Amino acid sequence: MKATLLAGAVGLGLMLSAPPASAHHAFAAEFDADKRIKVSGTVTKLEWTNPHAWLYVDGKDESGKATSWSFEMGSPNALIRQGWRRTSLKEGDQVTVEGYAAKDGSNNANARSVTLPDGTKVFAGSPSTDGGPAK
Repeated sequence: MKATLLAGAVGLGLMLSAPPASAHHAFAAEFDADKRIKVSGTVTKLEWTNPHAWLYVDGKDESGKATSWSFEMGSPNALIRQGWRRTSLKEGDQVTVEGYAAKDGSNNANARSVTLPDGTKVFAGSPSTDGGPAK
């Protein structure tokens, strides 16, 4: 009886300590490191959520067509260490976001840096492959 209870307790402890398999995704699973983008536009929303913050920008594509973009950024904790605050951006701010486009061709991207309204350029949490400017 004691052995069964001990085995059950150990099994339950192992199950509860294992991280969920779908808790996080790899950059390369969704974004193309060879497909750099640069979008200038108006902030429509900043979601300060875990595991990633999201920045929404209404900008224009290469042809001049108005387009809404969703940019995945680092975690709020990582952004705070880079100088961000929950109030760093507000709706209506003009920004330029450099990053990596989604592999699926959608208007989602992984932000590498954001140029704030005051001209300050801040890291947004993406890996940098070559340190050069977005194309």
